[in-house]
Amino acid sequence: MTRRVVLATRNEHKVHELEQILGDLVGELELEIVPVSAYPDVEDVAETEVTFAGNSLLKARAVATATGLPAIADDSGLTVDVLGGSPGVFSARWSGSRAGAGATRQEKDRANLTLLLEQVADVPDEHRGAAFACAAVLALPDGRYAVAEGRVAGHLERVPRGENGFGYDPIFVPDEQGEGSAVRTLAEFSDLQKNAISHRGRAFRSLAPHLRELLT
Repeated sequence: MTRRVVLATRNEHKVHELEQILGDLVGELELEIVPVSAYPDVEDVAETEVTFAGNSLLKARAVATATGLPAIADDSGLTVDVLGGSPGVFSARWSGSRAGAGATRQEKDRANLTLLLEQVADVPDEHRGAAFACAAVLALPDGRYAVAEGRVAGHLERVPRGENGFGYDPIFVPDEQGEGSAVRTLAEFSDLQKNAISHRGRAFRSLAPHLRELLT
């Protein structure tokens, strides 16, 4: 019997990404993963917590309660060593209103990236360590839930490179480069290569055993 699970996003691409990451488990558990946009009456949830896990749990619980179905949510961001772990949970809104009223997602991303580069401009290369972190949560309408986390370490470049990414991807060079000798930013990885090492990929793969346990 097909089991519908609601992913707390309105982005269809993220549904496809999650299906790629979970791989055979989707077929094994007969999961139908749908975005929350399939339920127009469900309101957006404000991310008011101060940790990735807290925000993810907040969103997953709200969607599970509103739909009566199992829900998955995640929250992620960039942590920079010399900034004491910032931008962290504020990664998506680090530049505030700098992009201007009515700015697109791409414009906000560009403003965030530009501000961060300005803030670490004088930091020597050996101290530009950073990491992407992610927390993923599965919440059930009956109150049960599971949390899993993923992290990928690396450093910040000084000039953006690559087109296959968003947010801070063009300035983040992961320590794990996979095959080949070229040093790439995350925005220079293919989707499949990125899913294999990314913080989101690791978090969702760590969540997979909980899906099997709680959904069967």
